[in-house]
Amino acid sequence: MAAPDTDPPAPPRRTRNPELHRRAILEAASQAFAERGYHRATLRDIARRAGVTHGSVLRHFGSKESLFLAAVPGTRDIDALAEDTREPLAARIARGYVHRMESADGNDTFVALLRSAADDTGSAAALYVAMQERTDEVYRRLLDEHDLRHRLPFVAALLVGVTFSRYVVRAGALAEMSAEELTADLTASLEALLHGSSGTGDAPAGQGAGDGDG
Repeated sequence: MAAPDTDPPAPPRRTRNPELHRRAILEAASQAFAERGYHRATLRDIARRAGVTHGSVLRHFGSKESLFLAAVPGTRDIDALAEDTREPLAARIARGYVHRMESADGNDTFVALLRSAADDTGSAAALYVAMQERTDEVYRRLLDEHDLRHRLPFVAALLVGVTFSRYVVRAGALAEMSAEELTADLTASLEALLHGSSGTGDAPAGQGAGDGDG
């Protein structure tokens, strides 16, 4: 018989420090969403883990959806990806994605969102669209309008597929690759999506601002 799903014991209450509280809430939210998924994680459980009050979570983030979006590593790290111009965009995306996902050992908030999709399609879809809008704001600084419309959606779909195969079902060729192999092959795939021939009669996609020569 499965053990009951009980809340973990609350850690000691933290001192009054808004920035410390915010970081503690984000850390607790990442853990809770990764373990329970978006639908089953609760703000009260997150507050318990962070050692703050339920009201403190709401004051900092306003809603469960806003907290989830703030806790998703990909949306937090996207600005750093845009600012780093030492290598081509495809390599930056692949390196950042693989590093984040491998460090999380499959317990990533985005993985939790994919797992939640079957149980709560409406919430998962709304969150996915919100995440996409947030990252699109940064990509607008890196890609032209043609790339944003015709290529970026396929970049997002590729990363969703890789996430599902390697970190959700954990089966198949992608799951068997080393992190180094995954980074190299993902870079090549992203490069083809971002800078390959359009095949539509439109002008070939140019390199985004801040991109390298590769």
